[in-house]
Amino acid sequence: MNNRSTSNAFSSRAAQASGPLQGLRVVEFAGIGPGPFACMLLSDMGADVVTIDRPGKKLGEPHNLTGRGRSVVLADLKDAAAREEVFELLEKADVLIEGYRPGVMERLGFGPDAVLARNPRLVYGRMTGWGQEGPLAQAAGHDLNYIAISGALHAIGPKDGPPVPPLNLIGDYGGGSLYLIVGVLAALREAGLSGRGQVVDAAMSDGAASLMTNFVSQQMRGVFSERRGSNHLDGGAPYYRVYETLDGEYVTLGAIEPQFFAEFCERVGVAAELHGAQNDRAQWPLLHEAFTQIFKRRTRDEWTARLEGTDVCFAPVLPLSQAPAHPHNCSRATFIEVDGVLQPAPAPRFSRTPSRIQAAAPKQATPVIEVIERWQ
Repeated sequence: MNNRSTSNAFSSRAAQASGPLQGLRVVEFAGIGPGPFACMLLSDMGADVVTIDRPGKKLGEPHNLTGRGRSVVLADLKDAAAREEVFELLEKADVLIEGYRPGVMERLGFGPDAVLARNPRLVYGRMTGWGQEGPLAQAAGHDLNYIAISGALHAIGPKDGPPVPPLNLIGDYGGGSLYLIVGVLAALREAGLSGRGQVVDAAMSDGAASLMTNFVSQQMRGVFSERRGSNHLDGGAPYYRVYETLDGEYVTLGAIEPQFFAEFCERVGVAAELHGAQNDRAQWPLLHEAFTQIFKRRTRDEWTARLEGTDVCFAPVLPLSQAPAHPHNCSRATFIEVDGVLQPAPAPRFSRTPSRIQAAAPKQATPVIEVIERWQ
């Protein structure tokens, strides 16, 4: 594989930081899921991220990929001296990220009013499932629950089966982390103009609903059915779905445009009478059966050799263990090695200020005074 490597043997954090957010100071109150992932992205883009965690927290987990690229400060927030040190850190920060239930930060004494009183320009990012207010704001939940009320979960799954959990990509990371990042960066830009920070209320249920905007539009136009597996992009269309191959593996076909569909039919030998059936829903079952039989004639790798790189819109379905070895991923160094651990590289890419993984997850805590001095 042609994957680049980076080292964790840094002479200094400043020497290793790279990216368009270099110099940005972020304080993260330790959490799980979308908050740490958002802070990983900020760190990859150059931000100096410092995580506040509980005393006794075990550090040094080599596979904690979302914990990469930051310092960790252990602080007992019930201790007055430790609390004051955290406030001193926040006075020098640009961004605060927290992912607790509404009211927890206030009870700890680090709610927006208290923090912004000492640092009026701070952007205060809040990551929750249901948002800071509403009937469900105090209820426990996870990704699956948040996307359930957005319409997203209902739309994903087979025609004659139940909705399928799409990992936790839509709620936690798409509707959560990425919307939090967008909100924080927008608020930072405004703070640069006004000199005043503000609270960013990022709710996974809101973000998941926002991600469904295009499908809401399609439904209004009468071209999106609420019956799963019957639309163009949910596996209903025979030209946009996953097919099993001779060896029990899978490949994807996405020949939506007429010219791509025509090329697919020519390359794989679809019967001539079906070439014009792409948009005839009455013939979709015939197309699906024909494509199913065609793909079962060869293995996944044989189909990859025949179709990958053509305009039929094809790609093999790879498990995580095989993804880093794909030639395209190798060429772009989509996966890189840090301290012997292969992991996804920073994204997106910048032409002039490239992102970089600053370090693996820290093996030991950093005294808060060292961070305060670093941020002078």
